[in-house]
Amino acid sequence: MIVHAILLAAALDNPVSDACTWNGIPLYGEVQVVESFADIEVQIVDSFPDLRVKVVESFPDSCGEWEFVESFPDFTVRFVSSFPDIRIEYVSSFPGVE
Repeated sequence: MIVHAILLAAALDNPVSDACTWNGIPLYGEVQVVESFADIEVQIVDSFPDLRVKVVESFPDSCGEWEFVESFPDFTVRFVSSFPDIRIEYVSSFPGVE
């Protein structure tokens, strides 16, 4: 019962909206990794992610599908080890929000 309450509280605190956005930024598409001035600061985790991310080679048009690019991104990310805007977990299937 306590575990259920913890999981429910974590779900309610998810910064990713049901529409798969963070601060109005859709969390799918072409993504560029930068060292500064990122749109979103991201932490990679192994459990309790805000978003499950599947890296794709083309057509990143569903929630959690990211195609990494070197230029003309839809949004930029910076990977951090603490105080992220969102936490992600890389997956090979079923990307998106739980």
